[in-house]
Amino acid sequence: MNILDGKLLAEKVKNQAREAAANLPRKPGLAVILVGNDPASQVYVNGKRKDCEACGFYSEEYTLLAGTTQEELMELIAVLNGREDIDGILVQLPLPEHLDERAVLEAIRPDKDVDCFHPMNIGRLFIGESGFQPCTPAGVMALLDEYHIDPAGKRAVILGRSNLVGKPMAILLLQRDATVTICHSKTPNLKEICREADILVSAAGHRGLVTADMIKPGAVVVDVSINRNEAGKLCGDVAPGGAEQASYLTPVPGGVGPMTRAILMRNTLWAARQHQNLN
Repeated sequence: MNILDGKLLAEKVKNQAREAAANLPRKPGLAVILVGNDPASQVYVNGKRKDCEACGFYSEEYTLLAGTTQEELMELIAVLNGREDIDGILVQLPLPEHLDERAVLEAIRPDKDVDCFHPMNIGRLFIGESGFQPCTPAGVMALLDEYHIDPAGKRAVILGRSNLVGKPMAILLLQRDATVTICHSKTPNLKEICREADILVSAAGHRGLVTADMIKPGAVVVDVSINRNEAGKLCGDVAPGGAEQASYLTPVPGGVGPMTRAILMRNTLWAARQHQNLN
């Protein structure tokens, strides 16, 4: 079994972004908004700041109180929408329950929506137009390309139908001529369907869900999920030893996670080039 090394590829993607950014008239700018003091979200925000530093981007962080109102958050987004030095706006999810997440995401200008959550950008993705791609699915595709795994003609099965991963993952694989099946909690015969997959992408968020008898020998297994085991260590959906017969597997951690952050940098660079009329 071979490892799809997301950490190694992420460094390569960020190096390419740094080289490209150095040739721009001004640095790409990313604004990250965090509402509340969720420790996991703070870790992600800190990671994005370090990525911006590594890529030579300009970055700003806004850490707002958990009690921030919808109006206050929308006002901040409106200000950032109007800033010429800010190319991308990212609102760290999840938001506190009293805030309307969908309204917040739709308030971000589509040309600054580097997470690709805006309906306009999702629509463009759906019909195959160029533009932003959701960071995690795009990171998976970059890994497949790096290891010369061509989805064309392959049977791809996705576990999970979220707007964040499952659905856009299916679109990207379809665009590369894979035959795609999306499975979810109501899918019957899950084991049998998974065993038909040449490419199995698990984004269900259930530790140990994918066992050895669900994996076709020689399949490519992409474990997107980040869970914790009884000892508190990070793990994915694939059970320990469950993918020994796979040809490729993404580790957790060190697989898809680093690629998600790297693609965010790539999206921010793309936005900066658009804003500077360089594409």
